[in-house]
Amino acid sequence: MNLSLFIASRYLFSKKSHNAINVISLISVCGIAIATMAMVCVLSVFNGFGGIVEGMFSAFDPDLKITAKAGKVFDYHTPGFDKALRVEGIQMISESLEENALYKYGDRQVPVLVKGVSEEFSLMTDMDKLMVDGRFRLTEDVVNYTTLGAGLAMTLGARAGFVTPVEIYAPKRDVNVNLANPSAAFTRKEIMVGGVFSLNQPDVDDQMAIVPISLTRELFSYENEVSSLDIMLSPDASVKKVKAEIEKILGSGFSVEDRYEQQIESFRMLQIEKWVTFLILAFILLIAVFNVVGSLSMLIVEKTIDIKSLKDMGASNNLISRIFLYEGWLIAFFGIVSGIVVGLALCLLQQHFGLLRLSNVPGAYVVDAYPVIVRFWDIVTVFVAVSVISLLTVFYPINNLKKKLNGL
Repeated sequence: MNLSLFIASRYLFSKKSHNAINVISLISVCGIAIATMAMVCVLSVFNGFGGIVEGMFSAFDPDLKITAKAGKVFDYHTPGFDKALRVEGIQMISESLEENALYKYGDRQVPVLVKGVSEEFSLMTDMDKLMVDGRFRLTEDVVNYTTLGAGLAMTLGARAGFVTPVEIYAPKRDVNVNLANPSAAFTRKEIMVGGVFSLNQPDVDDQMAIVPISLTRELFSYENEVSSLDIMLSPDASVKKVKAEIEKILGSGFSVEDRYEQQIESFRMLQIEKWVTFLILAFILLIAVFNVVGSLSMLIVEKTIDIKSLKDMGASNNLISRIFLYEGWLIAFFGIVSGIVVGLALCLLQQHFGLLRLSNVPGAYVVDAYPVIVRFWDIVTVFVAVSVISLLTVFYPINNLKKKLNGL
C-alpha cells in the first residue's frame, strides 16, 4: 500500500486525543452521505415521472411523424413519398388531418382541434390505455364516432353512450362569409360520442377531438391531403436509421420527428427541472463538505508532533501533504459510497413497496406512489460530481499545510 495512503487510513480509524475530531469526521461522512443519497433519490424520481410521461405519449404518438415545413397540409401521393415509405423497418402508416372546428352539444359550444385519423391509428396507438369513458372507435356500420379529450368532454357535458349527437361546424374554405346568412359559410355534420380519453396534457385534453379522416376531408373539402403521416416501425427497426433515410429521400421540405421531438417541450421541461434540482442539492452538498475542512484542519493541528517526526525521518513535504489529502479523500469516499448505497436501497424499496405516496386516495393521480427509475449514468454523474466537489474542497486545508511545512 502507498505509504501516504496507509498513514491516512490509520489516522482515519484511530482514536484521537480530542474526541471532537472523531465527531466532526463522522458528521462530515454523514453530511456527504445524506446529500449523495438525496441526489440519487431525486434524480431517480424525476426519471420515474419522465417514464410515465413517455409511456403516455408513446400510447398516443407514433414512432415517426412526417409533416410539411411549409403549409398546413400536403399530398403524399408522389414518387418521392412512395420511395420513402418503402424504407426497410416501416411496418404501418396512418394518415392524420387536423383542422379547427366548432363542437356544439345542447346549448354548449366549444372551439376544438379536430384530428381526423385513418383506421390504422387504432392499431398503431394504445388508446385503450388512455380511455377513461367508453371505448375508442371511429366508425361502426354507417355511424361515425368522435373520441373527446377529458377536458373537452367536461366542457360540453357529453359522455360516451349519450343518444344525442354532437354537432360539428366547420368553416368552408375559400368561401366569403355572407353577413345576411353566416351559417352558409359552415359545413354542418352530426357525430356520436364514442369515448373520452385523457393524456394529462391540457392542450390535448381540453381541445382535441378524434374523428374518422373521411369525415374531416368531407367537412373541410379536402381530397387526399394530410396534416401528417404517422409511421409505426417494426420492433427490431432503428428509429434513428429509418428517420435519417426518410429525411434523405424527402429532402428539406419535410420534417421527420421521433417521439422525443414530437413532445420536446415536455421532455425538455422535465430535464431542466431535474438538473436544476441537482444543482440545488450540489450547493447543499458544498456546505456539508466544509465539515471535512474543519475535520482536516483540527487533525493537522493535533498531528503537529507526528509531522515534525516524519520530517526528521526524511519525509518530504509532498509526502506529508498527501497523507492529509488522502485523509480528506477517504472521508469523502466513505460518505459518497454510503450515500449511493442507501439511496439505491431507498429507490428499490420505493419501487417495490411504494413507501412514499402521492395521495392517500387511490386513483387520485396517474400513479399512487412516487415513481422511481434508477439509471446507471445518473449514478455515475452523482459519484463524479460529489467526488469533484469534495476533492476540490479538501485542497484548501492542504494548501495551508504546505505553507506551514515550508516554515518548519
